[in-house]
Amino acid sequence: MSRPNILVICGRNKRRSRTAEHIFKNDFRFNIRSAGLSPQSNRKISENDLNWADLVLVMETDQKTKIRKVYQHLELPAIEVLEIADDYEFMDEELVDTLKVKMNALLALNYEL
Repeated sequence: MSRPNILVICGRNKRRSRTAEHIFKNDFRFNIRSAGLSPQSNRKISENDLNWADLVLVMETDQKTKIRKVYQHLELPAIEVLEIADDYEFMDEELVDTLKVKMNALLALNYEL
């Protein structure tokens, strides 16, 4: 199987999802991209992102609900919730550790990576 495409989403793509993309951008196991749901996002989620993704990782349950509602006309990839609150700054050490643990566990479960 080729490397899966992982899309990581948070509210504004300023801290959590951007940190995830930054720490995993050179990971040989998968391709990664990040975006935000808010119109004020550094990089706003698009239909192209969702069509590209094999797996979408969101930080909060309501983000999963919003994606399903806004993009209900698309055949969406699996969406998993990481349950990481918006309590961190970009590249916060605790955020980095939490993302590594949670994302590696989900990738092992979904792709045996």
